[in-house]
Amino acid sequence: MSALSTIELTDLVRREEERRGALTLTQRAYEDIRTAIIRGEFPPGSVLAEGALAELLGVSKTPVRHALTLLRQEGFLTPGPRRQLIVAAISPEQRREILAIREALETIAVRAACDVRSLEDIDYLRLILIRQRRAADGHSEDEFIDLDEAFHLGIAGAARLPIVERMLWNLRGFVRVMRLGTIRSKDHLDQVLAEHEAIVDPIERQDVKAAVAALRAHLARFDYPT
Repeated sequence: MSALSTIELTDLVRREEERRGALTLTQRAYEDIRTAIIRGEFPPGSVLAEGALAELLGVSKTPVRHALTLLRQEGFLTPGPRRQLIVAAISPEQRREILAIREALETIAVRAACDVRSLEDIDYLRLILIRQRRAADGHSEDEFIDLDEAFHLGIAGAARLPIVERMLWNLRGFVRVMRLGTIRSKDHLDQVLAEHEAIVDPIERQDVKAAVAALRAHLARFDYPT
C-alpha cells in the first residue's frame, strides 16, 4: 500500500509539471504573480511594476502586462497614482462577503460530491492528505496551504461542478490574503488534517448530512489558514 501511494504521489507531481508546461507565458506569469500575492511575498499595498516582474519571472513585459490585467479584473490589484497597480487590501465588509460566499459554494460542492464522487476522486483527496501530512511533518507551511487549496478544489472537481470549482479557486485566493500573518503551529496543522479527514470520510460513504456538518465545522474555525 505504501509503495502504491508513492507511485501515485509521484504521478500527481508529474501531472502538475505537465500542466505547467502546457501553459502560455501569460498563464504562467498570472499563476506566479497570484501565488506570490497569496503567499504574502507581495503583501497588500505593494506596487507591482511590469519591468521588475518581467525580470523576476524571466519573460517579456507583454505576458506580465496581460497577467496584471487579469489580476486587476479579479480584484487582487487596484489602481494607484501614476497608473500604478497595487496589491489590494481586503476590508471587513469584503471579508464577511467572501466567507459567506465561500461557505455557500463549498456546501454546494460537498452535497454534489456525495452524490456523484467516484472512488478515484476519493483516492485523489486522500493522496492530497498524505502530501499534507508530509508537508506538516516537514514544517513546510506554504506547501501545506497549497495542498489545502487543492483539497477543497478537489471536492468541487469530484462534484463535477467546474463553474463552482473556478469560482472557489478565485475566492480562496482572497481567503489566503486575509489570513496572511497567521501563526500556524504543528498542532494547528494536525487539527486541519483531522478536519479534512472528517470531511472525506462521509463523502466516501455518501452521507450528505455528516459531510456538510464536518465542512461547516471546519470553515467556522476562521483562525485556521484553510
